[in-house]
Amino acid sequence: MYTSFFGLTEKPFAITPDPRYLFLSERHAEALAHLAYGIQEAGGFVQLTGEVGTGKTMVVRSLLQQLPANCDMALILNPRITPAEFLLAICDELHLPVAERLASSVKGLVDLLTRFLLDAHSRGRRVVVMVDEAQNLSPDVLEQVRLLTNLETATQKLLQIILVGQPELRDVLSRSDLRQLAQRITGRYHLEALTRSESIAYVRHRLRVAGATSDLFTNGALHEVHRLSGGIPRIINVVCDRALLGAFTREEHRVTGQLVRQAASEVYGRPVLAPWIRWLALAGGAAGLALLGLAVWRATLGSETPASAVQPLPAAAVAASPAAPPPAAEPPPAPEPDPQDLPSLLVLSAAQTSTDAAFAELLSLWGASYQPGSGRPCDQVADQGLQCVAQMGTFAQLKLIDRPAILSLTDRSGGEHQVVLESLDGDRARIALGATRHELSLAELADYWFGEFLVIWRPSIPLAKQLRIGMRGDDVRWLREGLALLEGAPVESGGADLFDGELERQVQDFQRSRRLTVDGIAGLQTQLVLESAIGTPGAPTLAASAGVTGGGA
Repeated sequence: MYTSFFGLTEKPFAITPDPRYLFLSERHAEALAHLAYGIQEAGGFVQLTGEVGTGKTMVVRSLLQQLPANCDMALILNPRITPAEFLLAICDELHLPVAERLASSVKGLVDLLTRFLLDAHSRGRRVVVMVDEAQNLSPDVLEQVRLLTNLETATQKLLQIILVGQPELRDVLSRSDLRQLAQRITGRYHLEALTRSESIAYVRHRLRVAGATSDLFTNGALHEVHRLSGGIPRIINVVCDRALLGAFTREEHRVTGQLVRQAASEVYGRPVLAPWIRWLALAGGAAGLALLGLAVWRATLGSETPASAVQPLPAAAVAASPAAPPPAAEPPPAPEPDPQDLPSLLVLSAAQTSTDAAFAELLSLWGASYQPGSGRPCDQVADQGLQCVAQMGTFAQLKLIDRPAILSLTDRSGGEHQVVLESLDGDRARIALGATRHELSLAELADYWFGEFLVIWRPSIPLAKQLRIGMRGDDVRWLREGLALLEGAPVESGGADLFDGELERQVQDFQRSRRLTVDGIAGLQTQLVLESAIGTPGAPTLAASAGVTGGGA
């Protein structure tokens, strides 16, 4: 819903365990290495535990993508089963045919697995059974798990077992009747929640994977995300997703701490207050107690003071008391705003600096139309075959993108204004305020612009998304042909739609030449700059926009 508004290719905070979004904090890297060690080394059990939502399943999914070529993995996701069902599930995962007469026989299934494991060992293959949510295994199944580790040759175990579960798994394995199994655990690791710095890096990582080219969360919002989630990745995902949705509905291009607190209130089903309010309430309570104590002390003191001790104020003292101050003079009239001064110009042109006015002007440069009140601005843009891209950047980036843009300016009183940047020429800029055009220096404009801008472009591919090595499709073909066109090189027909290592090198060279982030990933910003460098017929540019007037109509 909000992806195009923020210039994203997909939702960055989905709670499904997509390995592409794996954030390798120090703890997650250790957990992944722990599991990898369990696969490579023979014998015993490996145990991985962690609180709900800390990313255990994400680590498991990432491990599955890194399995050695000689490894066969049986992943058991439903541990609430009988011993026979557990053995049958292992056979199914290993694609081992089971005769119907053996389906309910524990001995028959164990014999079948033994023959399979011996054959795999003779072929130099490793077999691993990984059980997720292992805290739900019954004692009977756990005992069967232990017996499976008895399958061995004279030199090594034939089966490696990895148990992944919540902290309750440690309590289960500490039971006296399972001590034989606990003694065979050769490695234990507990996955902790993220630290504050890791939580902030985690949010930014997921946004980058989803195609973000700027920080969509303010620093205050990122600190609130950690405070309210406790560093639990799953809660971070849910809160951030709701916060982005809230910003989208308010048409705000950055998520603030207030939006994060509102999102957390919806997630937790109770009001969530800013931390300073709690401290203010505590301070107010302490001050109230102090005042109450002072009032009690004064009342006690007053009751012990005889009436004769209270003397009237002498008449001379009354006469000497200061007189009431004279009425304040009328403030001088405010000076008339200078129409050539940018902040004054913004105030005088407030009706022409609304979001509706800016989108109407920007779309007119593309030969498109805008109807206030007829839907969200970026939805109207999309309906006309165009796309909004909101970013944080500099004038140098705007020159590279070379497309007219809506700039968010802030006047001296903190009021926000949306103006259309029509051209950039050296150190001069031209902005549109309704029907008038004004030329000013970049230095003057920079005093009231803090880097927020929105451009419109017509992507050469229907759904512009982040392109990286290993991807295939028409969008990759467009990328390859565009880079070849700039280099004056021919495009080979074979494999043109595959993002291979050579194309990654070309993307890096292009990014380096344009002073973009050199990562070999063709994100939205790289695509925008490439599309501008290639040239799109009919697209307005900052260099070619016509009609200059100095400070007037």
